This record gives sequence, C-alpha cells and structure tokens, in this order.
Amino acid sequence: MAEKPLTEWKSGLLDCFEEASTCCYGFWCCPCLACTVSNRFGESYCLPLCDICSPAVFAACGIPLFVPPAVLSLRASIRNKYGIKGSLCKDIAASCFCMWCSWCQMHRELKHRNKAPTVINVQTPTVVQMQPAPMMMAPPVGFVSQSSVVMASY
Repeated sequence: MAEKPLTEWKSGLLDCFEEASTCCYGFWCCPCLACTVSNRFGESYCLPLCDICSPAVFAACGIPLFVPPAVLSLRASIRNKYGIKGSLCKDIAASCFCMWCSWCQMHRELKHRNKAPTVINVQTPTVVQMQPAPMMMAPPVGFVSQSSVVMASY
C-alpha cells in the first residue's frame, strides 16, 4: 500500500491577512478561538483551558512548564491526521513562541479541510408518452317503429 505524500499547511503560521476574520477573532478572544478549534477537531471545548490553567497548577507544585500542552498536542494531531509536513520540534517552537498564531493557523486549516463539497445533482428528465386508453363503444340500443325506422340512443 503506497503512503500518501505529505502536504504543506494551507496557510503559514504568520498568514494573518490571508483570512483576517480568524486573526481578529483570535486577537479579541483568544480562548474562544482555541475552544472553537478544539471542538472542530473533535476534542472537548475545555481542552485549551489546560494551556491557561496548567502553568499555574504546575508552578504551585514547583514544576516549571513552558510548553502549552493543548496547543502542542492538537497541532501534532492535526498534522498527523491530514498528513502535513513538519516535526514535533517545529510544533513545540510554534506552540511556545507563537501560541495564538498557531491557534489561528489550525483554525484556518480546519476551515479549509471541513469545507462542504459542492454537490451537483443532475437528473435526466423522464419522458412518458401516454396514449388514451381505447374505449369500447356500446352497441346502440334501438327499437323499430312501425315505419321501419330504427331509432338509436347512445
């Protein structure tokens, strides 16, 4: 079985002006965008909260955490599912240094991948030729008068 060749991301990490609405949404409400991306990929809406809450929890336990787990894992999963070129090292770098750009890139990718295909339904017209049903005519009912004239009624 031949393996599919790897493809590129549909947009670059910093291609914010390719689809300004995504980046504006990400700028004004970054957690909302992250939750939307997570849900579109089939994960829980709450997954991105790990990126917000985990640094505080780990720091309270004395464990430094620099890599946001949700964005990293989701980015690697999207790359794996759609056969996108890259590496775990690149995913870590994008997740650590450009986290919101990474969320925007994933959002654009999922929007592109989940576009509904255009369906064209072609129907050939059905031609039905109808002929009137043959009708049988009843024989005329008649009577004979004295002058030998037959009168008939239909």
